[in-house]
Amino acid sequence: MSVKIRLQRHGKKGKPFFHIVAADARSPRDGKFIERIGSYNPNTNPATIVLDTDKAVTWLNNGAQPTDTARAILSYKGVLYKTHLNKGVKKGALTQEEADAKFNAWVDSKDAKIQAKRDGLSSVKEQALGEQLKAERVVNEARIAARAAADAAAHAEANPVVEEEEVVAEEVVVAEEAPAAEVVVAEEAPAAEVVVAEEAPAAEEAPVAEAPAADEAPAAE
Repeated sequence: MSVKIRLQRHGKKGKPFFHIVAADARSPRDGKFIERIGSYNPNTNPATIVLDTDKAVTWLNNGAQPTDTARAILSYKGVLYKTHLNKGVKKGALTQEEADAKFNAWVDSKDAKIQAKRDGLSSVKEQALGEQLKAERVVNEARIAARAAADAAAHAEANPVVEEEEVVAEEVVVAEEAPAAEVVVAEEAPAAEVVVAEEAPAAEEAPVAEAPAADEAPAAE
């Protein structure tokens, strides 16, 4: 029986989730499988891969053939590298302890790279979120300022009319009162002058009336 290591699709539309399985090459892709050896979730960044390395190595040693995608995942998780080291142990090129030490060092280096990538993505995400919040804050402040300006303009349009009317009313009162005072003074001054003018001629007419009476007395003799 020919065995393949391949992906079995699960999940919902637009968000697939895969099981990594060892299955009969003649069975359908999502059909029966012999053993499940891991999972692959491409919806995260970086992708989340859970894999039983020892089982995968065992299946490869037993002749199982991975598909192209499954081979890339096995290489990413170091399964192919461990298989290569095991071949070196069988040939006597290195001991099992040396092979394990090399594989563990490779895993640590790989994990450090993955963690650095996650940290970088997290930093970029936080920076993008900070810029987004800053942009939203600027927009909100602009909206608040525009609303305040609109309210101030509306208030200025409503209130100045009343203030102008009050000022005009005060000016009218002052203008009406000032001429009234002037008219009274103007009317009183001529009245005093008229009285004086009428009394002066009366004093001059009295001697003129008495003179003819003295002349008429001798005529009677």
